[in-house]
Amino acid sequence: MKLSSGLFVLLFGISTFLNAQTTEGPSLGNGIFNIVGKDSTFSMRMGLQLQFQGASEWTERNNSFTDTQSQFIIRRARLKFYGFVYSPKLTYKIALGLSNRDMSGASVYTNNAPRYIVDAVMKWNFYENFELWFGQTKLPGDMETLTSSGNLQLVDRSLMNKSFGIDRDLGLQIHHKIKLSDKMLLKEAFAISQGEGRNVTSGNFGGNQYTSRLEFYPLGDFIKGGAFLGGDIYREPTPKLAFGVAYDFNDNAVKSGSNQGRYMVTDTGFHETDISTLFIDALVKYQGFSLMAEYADRSADDAVAKNSDGTTTGDVVEVGSGFNLQMGYVFENNWEVTGRYSNLNPEKQITGDDVENQYTFGVSKYILGHKLKVQTDLSYLNAKASEDQLMFRLQFAVHF
Repeated sequence: MKLSSGLFVLLFGISTFLNAQTTEGPSLGNGIFNIVGKDSTFSMRMGLQLQFQGASEWTERNNSFTDTQSQFIIRRARLKFYGFVYSPKLTYKIALGLSNRDMSGASVYTNNAPRYIVDAVMKWNFYENFELWFGQTKLPGDMETLTSSGNLQLVDRSLMNKSFGIDRDLGLQIHHKIKLSDKMLLKEAFAISQGEGRNVTSGNFGGNQYTSRLEFYPLGDFIKGGAFLGGDIYREPTPKLAFGVAYDFNDNAVKSGSNQGRYMVTDTGFHETDISTLFIDALVKYQGFSLMAEYADRSADDAVAKNSDGTTTGDVVEVGSGFNLQMGYVFENNWEVTGRYSNLNPEKQITGDDVENQYTFGVSKYILGHKLKVQTDLSYLNAKASEDQLMFRLQFAVHF
């Protein structure tokens, strides 16, 4: 409640400030407003991300799709703040999630408070191409996770990403890049984090989480950071390639999905186990065409949580592998057609023989790139151990 009141006061103050002046605001996609201190010791750009989504799902019964479920949701509603403090080499990003999905997950581990804070990170370019990051932000995992939710090629991320992605955490990161030749580029990142996910205030259970990522660009960098923009919206004039590999090790993890999922609680405390996740991804873009392939593999020393008498608690680490293949083409009128195949192959002896294959076809209209777009997709989920499902989604997205 206190934070909600604070947000209201902040927005009211900003509105009053803007209404009291007759200056022109930035163009769409460049923030709601931009300010720089008189002595150039700070700057702030405020933005707003909004995604409104409608979805319908059908479950197969007796060779026909029935049991229709439909809903409209505010998928994301986020306030974002960017800028620098003291020097352009010391930057920051703050993102506050205002939708129910962003705030959900309140528990004793978050001090029973909604999870408003999505990102709160400082970035210090302390030497040449080295940057030190500290705070809460995305870990350097797979390419799909590192692509912002506002820049996705389809309505949402893949089935594989939702099962194996490691998302955000609190800690420190080191980022570096080096040019190997006139075109070839290498980027490295390493992170040490708490290992519990975002907004956890109750301390560090188990051990720390260690994540590293290596990216190789043999034909040079993409236009405007296009490696992490869904689709080839800038129509790369020459072929561009990116290869990435990431490895995540969570020492004595207590959650079913490394730093995601459920806490694994037993009658003697938390079930702790070492969890390792490997990501391999590749991306190609050229003249509107894009192809992205991702592979993930997760293992754990002891994947099944048990009580002191040997009975299982029902909590199991999501071990296994997954594959994702995504291909699209952006026409010159900024319409795009995209296809995606996602596969989940869990460890049969631990999580059961529930192999899942999902096929998705999507259409997007980029009115102003990813800053203003309409997207729709249709997905068919084929599951070995449960009923097949059909899902249709339509989403309007704007990013000031």
